[in-house]
Amino acid sequence: QVQLVESGGGLVQPGGSLRLSCTASGIIFSIKAMGWYRQSPGKQRELVASITSSGSTNYEDSVKGRFTISRDNALSAVYLQMNSLKFEDTAVYYCNREPPTEYWGRGTQVTVSA
Repeated sequence: QVQLVESGGGLVQPGGSLRLSCTASGIIFSIKAMGWYRQSPGKQRELVASITSSGSTNYEDSVKGRFTISRDNALSAVYLQMNSLKFEDTAVYYCNREPPTEYWGRGTQVTVSA
């Protein structure tokens, strides 16, 4: 069974930074592309960043230059460094394979507020 556990969210002021972490089990992590997704109230979940097994990355336009996705295959972990946070980054953030499995973790709340 796939298990995904996200952590690292919190309340931050605009312009601040957070680093999200995700650990995965039940998948052959090292050969799978992984992604960070987010969902704001009233909106569909969206992919914001992805990383292939070899480390190639891709970003949604609104986060390019501000977010950095990375992974540690030995730990079955994926990270999202978020800098220069904006109000519109407020959301629950989830990790999953890219494309995603049917299994989702509880996510971690990121709130950007003055």
